[in-house]
Amino acid sequence: MKLFIFVFIFVTAANAQAPKKTYTEEEFVKKVTEEVKAKVETIKNKSVSDLTKELLDKEEKLRLKELDLVKQQDSIKVSEAEIAKRYAELSEKQKNFIGCVEKINEDSKSRINQVVEMISNMKPDKAASVLSVQDSEIAVQILQMIDPKKASKIFNFMDKEVSAKLQKQYLQMKK
Repeated sequence: MKLFIFVFIFVTAANAQAPKKTYTEEEFVKKVTEEVKAKVETIKNKSVSDLTKELLDKEEKLRLKELDLVKQQDSIKVSEAEIAKRYAELSEKQKNFIGCVEKINEDSKSRINQVVEMISNMKPDKAASVLSVQDSEIAVQILQMIDPKKASKIFNFMDKEVSAKLQKQYLQMKK
């Protein structure tokens, strides 16, 4: 049935290119039958072995493509596993890094608190001389944590330039 439809379409397409002729129904059926017989003969003339070979070649190509797809899927699975493993490793490293940073910050705060306590127990003139030679950022952090009255006395004993610089940083830090 499919072959008949194929031949019918082929014949009508071939006839569409030729000048239009009018056939009676009987002539049309006869012409279609002749065309079908001609197509069947050409297929018969092709050996069964040639047709079988074509089918086997196509089947082999499909099998090879299927194998390639399976290999690609396996490769993707391996890649996904590697990515998951790397992600886990990076997450662990990130946790360790964050832990180290937090520990360093805690240690720094602890040391600054110790220095603040020491400076708070010093006389203002001695504290001023110690903070004047200290790194300005650290000095400002220390002054920020000291009682404001004690900090003002310390500022009074500092060199005017150093005092002005530290006070400026102190004010900017408050913002």
